[in-house]
Amino acid sequence: QVQLVESGGGLVQAGGSLRLSCVVSGSVFSINTMGWYRQALGKQRELVASITSGGNKNYTDSVKGRFAISRDSSKSTVYLQMNSLKPEDTAVNYCNLNAKTTWFDRMNEYWGQGTQVIVSS
Repeated sequence: QVQLVESGGGLVQAGGSLRLSCVVSGSVFSINTMGWYRQALGKQRELVASITSGGNKNYTDSVKGRFAISRDSSKSTVYLQMNSLKPEDTAVNYCNLNAKTTWFDRMNEYWGQGTQVIVSS
């Protein structure tokens, strides 16, 4: 089974930084896309950043220039560096993985348990 374990959330003041980590465990044959989503209280879940197997990165406009997604293939870990945090960044952040467990399997979607980010003003 595939499992995503997130860490790195916490409470910071506006302007501060956090780095979220997502460790992927289990058998993964191929990865299509990895990403971070967030959901603020009372709002829908939104894509924050994603990275494809080819290394292409995508960010939502509100975090461009402040956040950076990266990966460490040797450790099966995805990171989200969050700088210049704003109160509106307060949300539960979820790691997302689109991958195949075998070559003949369909692409599956996996989610982490979420890690809370709170930015105080």
